[in-house]
Formats: sequence, structure tokens, C-alpha cells
Amino acid sequence: MKAHQKLSLAVGIGLFGLFSVGSANAEPGITSNTIVIGQSAGFTGTAAEEVKQATAGAQLYFDIVNKQGGVFGRKIVLESLDDGFEPKRTVENTHKLLTEKNAFALFLYRGTPTTESILSTINDAKVPLIAPVSGATSLHEPMQHYLFNVRSKYRDEVITAIDQLSGMGLQKYAVLVSNDSFGNDALEGLKQAIKKHKLPEPVIANYERNTVAVEGAVKKIFDAKPQAVLLICTAKPCAAFIKEYRQAGGQQQLITLSNVSSQVFLQGLGKDARGLGMTQVFPNPRSSSSAISKEFMTALKSRSELSDSYPTLEGFISAKVLVEGLRRAGNKPTREGLVSGLESMGNYDLGGVSLKYGPSSRDGLSFIELTVIGKDGYVLR
Repeated sequence: MKAHQKLSLAVGIGLFGLFSVGSANAEPGITSNTIVIGQSAGFTGTAAEEVKQATAGAQLYFDIVNKQGGVFGRKIVLESLDDGFEPKRTVENTHKLLTEKNAFALFLYRGTPTTESILSTINDAKVPLIAPVSGATSLHEPMQHYLFNVRSKYRDEVITAIDQLSGMGLQKYAVLVSNDSFGNDALEGLKQAIKKHKLPEPVIANYERNTVAVEGAVKKIFDAKPQAVLLICTAKPCAAFIKEYRQAGGQQQLITLSNVSSQVFLQGLGKDARGLGMTQVFPNPRSSSSAISKEFMTALKSRSELSDSYPTLEGFISAKVLVEGLRRAGNKPTREGLVSGLESMGNYDLGGVSLKYGPSSRDGLSFIELTVIGKDGYVLR
């Protein structure tokens, strides 16, 4: 057993003991006028910009709800802690959120290894976690009673990308992949797609998570001369690879997953962003045909400092899901009541996209589309 898993288990056992005693007391995080929601995410580290944007999008929605009186008169208070995108700190933060901040529920954690590190904790403490920013299969299978996904699976993103590339006649691939459970999970999707289309085995180049050490991967992939490169990485190492690969003369089609889809990432690439393929698990934030996008853009009009990016929209949508669950939990909310409230949402329409929740499902959305970046750094269909 890994060290962070042992720590998670120990913390979980302690929390279970803490919250099973005195169950007659008021539910943690609930007062007459507030509901405390806890978040641990990498506000520093290689996914920091996306974390900040998603959190800002969530707070934007909470502010709207709070201005209207909150949920049954209770305003939502988001307590956010920085874990630096490191699982050990995620476990420590979760303990602090539950024992010191008295969080009623957890929300918008970022990353696969970080979220996996606290699964035993949320089960032992019987506390719901809503909208982790990860498409890992491990968060879907087996179903976790206290975990409610919103975004689609990474494996499905990879399969969508390969389906598109294969349809274009491209068959020889290389892959830059993070050396962690996020990368390993996405690679399983790649194996499925390779088998489906009867393609040759791709060249795999790893880099260490939470670093930008991609020099060796650039050389390995450049020397392999692939027809296309799939990038399974967080924003900073993805950007480092793209710049170095293009500088080395690599002109092949590059495709990233949705987890790097922020305007800051694209703007930082400059001219190297043009033509970049990118899977998306939410509608285009600027879409005039998407009801949730129009709601989002209307909310942004009073907050011009916020980015109209995919991560900001993801936070906004995730907050909307949480608030609906809180409303369904009723005027005297309990954690199990929140679980039941979320389960009751069924195929809930968020505004042109629907969730899949129920007693036997925590899958969330199944929305995926492949986009291309235009010359101005903005997403094209």
C-alpha cells in the first residue's frame, strides 16, 4: 500500500469515529444562515491556472444564488485549500476541511491521484464529494456512493480523438503521457481505440507528474515521426512539449484532452496554438445555441475580470449541480439527504446538456466533442 493511501485510510478511520459519535448533533457545516462547502485543489502546481478559473466559475454561480437569498435562507460558503496538486497534501487538507472547517460536503477537487487519495476518507466520514475535476474511470467504476461526477471519462475523450484521427486516414500515433494514474487511465482508452481501429502500437513517451521535464519525450516522439501526437498531460508540461516540439521542427497534428482547456494555456502558446486539436467535455462557453453557455455568459457580464473559458464554465456548471442537490436535500439538510437529492436528479437538464444520476449511477455528463484552435487562439468547431 502506498504511503498516501495509508495516510488516507488512517485519516478516514479517525473521521469515521469522529462523526459516528454525537450523531444527534446538528449536521457539520450547517448553520441557520450558511452552508460550508470544502475544496482542496492545486492553486499552485502544474494545473494552477485551470484550478483558479474553475473555482472562480463556481464562486460566480454561488454569488448569484447567495444574492437571491441562498438555499432555504442559507448562503453557500466555499472554503478552498491549496494542495499543490500533491495527493499527500490533499489528504491533509481534507482532514482539515472536515475537522476544522466543518465542511458539509466536498466539491471541485482537482486531479486523478489527488482525488483517488481521499476516496476511503469520504466513505468512512460519509461525506459527499461533488464534481471532481477528473475523468478517471476509477471515480466511476466501481460506483462510489458518496462521489458524484460531472465531467465525462478520459477514456471516452481519447477514443473520440482517435476515432476522428482515424477517420482522417491517420494511423501512426505517438503519445506524451503523465506518469501517474491519470496517464495510465487515459492509456487504457487508447488501447481500446487502437484495437477498435486495428492500428499499429503507438510510441509512448512518459514525463513525471507535476513537472515540465519533457525534453526526453520531445526527442523520442520527434524521432518516431508519427502522423499525430496525443497529449495526455496537464497544462504546463503540455505547453512545454508543444513549444519544444514545434521548435524542433515537428509539424504533426497535436491533440490534447479537455483538462488543459483554458484561455491562458492557449494564449501562452502564441502561434503554436493554431491548429491544435482539443477534446471538450462541456459546450463552447461562447455558444449561442447552448442554453447553459448563454446563462454563463449572461452571468459573466457583471464580472468582466473573469475568463469566459471552459474551466470557468466547468466550475459554473458544477456549482449549479451542487446547488440543485442542496435544494433537493430540503430545509433540514443532511449529508445522506444531499446524496438522495443528487440521486433524484435523474437525467437533469442543465441547459442543453443532461446529467445521469440515480441510485446506481454517478456518471454525470456524457458530452464530448473535438474542437480545433484557430489563429486567434480561440476554439473553433
